[in-house]
Amino acid sequence: MRKRTEPVALEHERCAAAGSSSSGSAAAALDADCRLKQNLRLTGTGAAEPRCAADAGMKRALGRRKGLWLRLRKILFCVLGLYIAIPFLIKLCPGIQAKLIFLNFVRVPYFIDLKKPQDQGLNHTCNYYLQPEEDVTIGVWHTVPAVWWKNAQGKDQMWYEDALASSHAIILYLHGNAGTRGGDHRVELYKVLSSLGYHVVTFDYRGWGDSVGTPSERGMTYDALHVFDWIKARSGDNPVYIWGHSLGTGVATNLVRRLCERETPPDALILESPFTNIREEAKSHPFSVIYRYFPGFDWFFLDPITSSGIKFANDENVKHISCPLLILHAEDDPVVPFQLGRKLYSIAAPARSFRDFKVQFVPFHSDLGYRHKYIYKSPELPRILRPQQDPGSSPDPSM
Repeated sequence: MRKRTEPVALEHERCAAAGSSSSGSAAAALDADCRLKQNLRLTGTGAAEPRCAADAGMKRALGRRKGLWLRLRKILFCVLGLYIAIPFLIKLCPGIQAKLIFLNFVRVPYFIDLKKPQDQGLNHTCNYYLQPEEDVTIGVWHTVPAVWWKNAQGKDQMWYEDALASSHAIILYLHGNAGTRGGDHRVELYKVLSSLGYHVVTFDYRGWGDSVGTPSERGMTYDALHVFDWIKARSGDNPVYIWGHSLGTGVATNLVRRLCERETPPDALILESPFTNIREEAKSHPFSVIYRYFPGFDWFFLDPITSSGIKFANDENVKHISCPLLILHAEDDPVVPFQLGRKLYSIAAPARSFRDFKVQFVPFHSDLGYRHKYIYKSPELPRILRPQQDPGSSPDPSM
């Protein structure tokens, strides 16, 4: 019985050994297969990583470009919308256009004390305040001829007023828009005219500088008339000339026309950088370039000026002026085009009102670079102004 069981046990052992051997082989084969797949996967990943990184970078770049283009398009739409909206805004609010013409809210140079003209190098200048109308006060500077600057030190307003009766011609200077009577180029002109022996009286219109009131063409003209009458009441028979610059030429011709109508004309009218009328000047101004060909330009931009009561019609006024006229204009003037000054001269020269008076136009070549406000630099200015000065006048240092 034992013999028969021994072969059975041996058989079982052989089967178990065979099973164990086959299972080890299968495990080994499986491990080898796993390692092969892992190696293939690693190999594939290494090749794909640069391509994926490149694709991601390209997507980011495209995203940035798209975002930039969207922002740029949004800005363009905003600018276009503003460009279209401004004409309608000005049409609905004509006061905006008036502000842009006067620019009285632009006070340059800043931080100067208009009560102290000596701070601007005008040591022979006195500051006054006059009242043309109720609730209107205007600041005035009176600069005496330069030969009196020593005598003028420490003198009061009464001394300056009495000085107007001396044998020196007087220039009433009417400045343009923006700034104050203390503007740099204006101060330099006062110095030049003072050195030539003139009294120079200038002021800020209502609403400019430290003057009180609301700007308007009528108000500016009335302020100028008040100062002129104030001068004439103290100057006796001394010549009084009126000098207007830029927008001030509109005030000057308004004033002189009114003086001629009441038969008290000045001794001469000097217009520096003048225009024909405010509509033509507004249309020619550099700020209007971007709208000059806008449909309905006149209706949107020019009609609101007229409806605000602003005309400054130099071309009409000169037809009613009866006194010598001198026009000064630089060919390279970027603000008031030279051709407008030339056109005004062509209107004034044949006018019947000037048949007994000299009308002169003096151009300044563009190479000189005098532009809109530097004609005072011309060395020819004393010679040009000499015919306007009373040959009998002479400095009197004893004042």
